[in-house]
Amino acid sequence: MIWIDADACPVKAEAETVATRLKVKLILVSNGGLRPSPNPLVEMVYVDQGPDIADMYIAERATVGDVVVTNDIPLAAKCVEAGARVLRPDGEPLTPANIGNVLATRDLMSDLRSADPFRQGGGKPFSKADRSRFADALDRVTRAAMKEAKHG
Repeated sequence: MIWIDADACPVKAEAETVATRLKVKLILVSNGGLRPSPNPLVEMVYVDQGPDIADMYIAERATVGDVVVTNDIPLAAKCVEAGARVLRPDGEPLTPANIGNVLATRDLMSDLRSADPFRQGGGKPFSKADRSRFADALDRVTRAAMKEAKHG
């Protein structure tokens, strides 16, 4: 199964393409506002409004053999701990080997932003190459998760 923290995810279409090709269920978890997909492999889950409600829904369900797509680092950490494989929308894997450093960096950056209210964040726009890199990574990680689910 592929879980997507869908509200701000820029690669939902790419994830649906990969899920369809691999015949894997794709679950988009959102606070609403997303249109349902006619694809029978895609399930829309609408959760209540509120901070981290979608994250909690995913964290309580993701497990070994699943892939989670999120930019939310605390959610990623919970999913990695549960044995799921985690990808960021740019295709970067979050793993037991790197999640601690990623969490620490996130906390540091949050502290820096708090200390300097004029510091502007925001990343570069999402490119075609970013989308392609994500799709390749999702395909690779999903195949590995499927094997893991069969043997685990």
